[in-house]
Amino acid sequence: MTPGTLRAHIRPLPEFLPCTLAMEKAISVGVGFDGAWYRSQKEHWLGWLAEYNGAGAYGRSDQTPRNAQYAYNHFQCAPMLFWLAEALGFETDILETAYDAVIAIDAMGAVQCVALRRVIHWEHIERRLEVWPYGTFDRLRIRLAQYTS
Repeated sequence: MTPGTLRAHIRPLPEFLPCTLAMEKAISVGVGFDGAWYRSQKEHWLGWLAEYNGAGAYGRSDQTPRNAQYAYNHFQCAPMLFWLAEALGFETDILETAYDAVIAIDAMGAVQCVALRRVIHWEHIERRLEVWPYGTFDRLRIRLAQYTS
């Protein structure tokens, strides 16, 4: 899956989710902290993926084309990763385990994301994306993204 295809999968998902908002507040990362440019983790994903194969907002120097799995495994914002799992309807016990793993770590960024990814692997996300009940137009957009991104 390309980053563009992942972006097409994300577009129709719900934007503001309670557990993600709670995580942002608990670890002081995300919307309302450190001058974040986005108003939701969904917008963070969409903006990040839109510029993924270029320098983007974070000035990436290595512009080698990468797949969505690589992107997921290299993001360094735990609420961003958590939002995707929550938006895809992961079970409460899995979300609670991931949430607890993240907030138990004092260090920000990469270390928190590693803890989250130990609970919610890319393969779990990809499976959910494949079976998510998208509408007809959303499925068409996803299919188009597979050929254009």
